[in-house]
Amino acid sequence: MTIMLILFGAVLALVLINVPIAVSLGIVAVIAMLASHGLDSLPNMAIVIYNGATNFPLLAIPLFILAGAIMNASGISQRLIAFASALFGWIRGGLAHVSIGSSLFFAEISGSAVADVAALGSILIPGMKARGYPAPVAAAVMSSAATLAVIIPPSIPMILYAVMAETSVVQLFVAGIVPGIIGAIGLMVVASFLARRYDLPREAAFSIKRVGKTAREALWAFALPIIILGGIFGGVVTATEGAALAVVAALFIGLVVYRELDLKHLKIAVIEGGVQTAVVMLLVATSSLLGTYLTEVQAPQALAQAVSDFTANKWAVLALLNVLFLFLGMFLHSAAAIILVIPIVMPLVRAVGIDPVHFGLIVTINLGIGQQTPPVASVLMVASSIAKASVWDVTKVNIWFIGILIAVLMLVTYVPVTGMGLVDYFYR
Repeated sequence: MTIMLILFGAVLALVLINVPIAVSLGIVAVIAMLASHGLDSLPNMAIVIYNGATNFPLLAIPLFILAGAIMNASGISQRLIAFASALFGWIRGGLAHVSIGSSLFFAEISGSAVADVAALGSILIPGMKARGYPAPVAAAVMSSAATLAVIIPPSIPMILYAVMAETSVVQLFVAGIVPGIIGAIGLMVVASFLARRYDLPREAAFSIKRVGKTAREALWAFALPIIILGGIFGGVVTATEGAALAVVAALFIGLVVYRELDLKHLKIAVIEGGVQTAVVMLLVATSSLLGTYLTEVQAPQALAQAVSDFTANKWAVLALLNVLFLFLGMFLHSAAAIILVIPIVMPLVRAVGIDPVHFGLIVTINLGIGQQTPPVASVLMVASSIAKASVWDVTKVNIWFIGILIAVLMLVTYVPVTGMGLVDYFYR
């Protein structure tokens, strides 16, 4: 326990002085291994780092990132927004509901909250401001709605968790469906409250003809999640193969169907996917080194024993872990938190009888909330930047939406059937 606290404290100290997280993990791991095993451990470090970054399921991450970037460059996001506007635009504060509805659809394609807020927010936030929405309200709506992308499948944090916890990514995807829908409904309730409070406008009157027209135009966009998720859930393809299928389908739609994807946008999409992938893979590689050291000194087992001696009640343990991940989410990006902490806590999770899939859903929602809470708040920062609004002004509004996400977290934690019902029905 003492060793683990020292190592974690050292990593956090380096992060707080702006050393990149991946570099911080690597520095601490190398120093720890040299101190305990000497220079003879250096050749083994290279092997551990290489093996950590070449895990086959991790290929799904760059592929989903690339697919999302291609889809955004192909005009798919604009068609989803048009359809959501036809469905929800007639409600007071219609554009806020359009933002949430569009995120619900886009979440089934991108798997990344940052990609969601960047793709949709660049269109919807200026649109809301033009219609009289205060900038903090526009940013808060879009930021919180983007969190749906990490709850509803496919979810990049879920893929990372499944690899680290050695559990089923497909079952995790299924577990996220109902909580994601509940979260979207809750966010719309808050949006309705804010619409009355700020006297936000309605958009065009509801028209079945317009709904039909926008649905036809977005037909290929709707087909994508059906093809991808249908193939994964049906057992036809793995999550990694489904991600590759997503890239092929996105290219086909952008180049052949909509004909809005050119080489310039494709190049930008590939570079964007490559940069995001490099960040995640470097995190995975360096964390593998630290994880190997912790395993050798049996730190996870010591943690499990210490908490088990304090309480063996799994609901009490879940409460403690919720507090831990809510705290970590404020300071670490979701990928870093998963990679750093999951290997440490999994022996405890299994020791007290917590289902790894159930716990993965809890972790994902926790870290989704962390993307909304300063000081790191990666999604909130992007939304605030697009809206040209103060992060703290946005947070004052966003606290209402965060309350909904916390309510979903409590529901998923203490009423497991919320997320696990579909998993138990289809797979157990």
